[in-house]
Amino acid sequence: MATVTRRIGAESSATRAAMLGAAEALMRDEGYAAVSTRKVATRAGLKPSLVHYYFPTTDDLLIAMFRRGADQSDAMLEAALSAPDPLRALWDFFADTSRTALTLEFMALANHRKTLRSFMVEHSEQMRERQVELLSRLPALADSPFADCPPAGLSLLLAGIGRALVMEGGMGVVGGHAEARAFVEQWLERLRG
Repeated sequence: MATVTRRIGAESSATRAAMLGAAEALMRDEGYAAVSTRKVATRAGLKPSLVHYYFPTTDDLLIAMFRRGADQSDAMLEAALSAPDPLRALWDFFADTSRTALTLEFMALANHRKTLRSFMVEHSEQMRERQVELLSRLPALADSPFADCPPAGLSLLLAGIGRALVMEGGMGVVGGHAEARAFVEQWLERLRG
């Protein structure tokens, strides 16, 4: 007996994009636990069976959401890396608040969904490699306060400071933020010479 392969809707479909937008809005507004086929369909104004046509499992939907966000982050990172002042643009990328809510939800969700976690790890490692490549090409780093820090460590330090500022700031925590931001700003100015 032949097995039946289920057809999945086209990735370029406007309907698929509407579903992903609805799922992202649900996750941002109500948290990852609210993302269900029925709720996504309701928010997108579609029938639940249509969601399953495009995303046979909830994991398929979540992975597609993550990939869409990752593509947006990749585009932002590539723009930063090709900017006239790539280090400044990289810092601005790290301190950008536009993706905070979804990022936090995906991080929490990754604790429960190993498949999603593997995609997140792979994407993060690829982004770090691109950042390291940029930092390795900056001669001004040799005379900076971070001269003894390898580019991979420096990338993590900048990302960690930026993410801490964004995540804590989103909750209303501000202690030490101005001082940390000022330190990074001064360091960037020294690198510019």
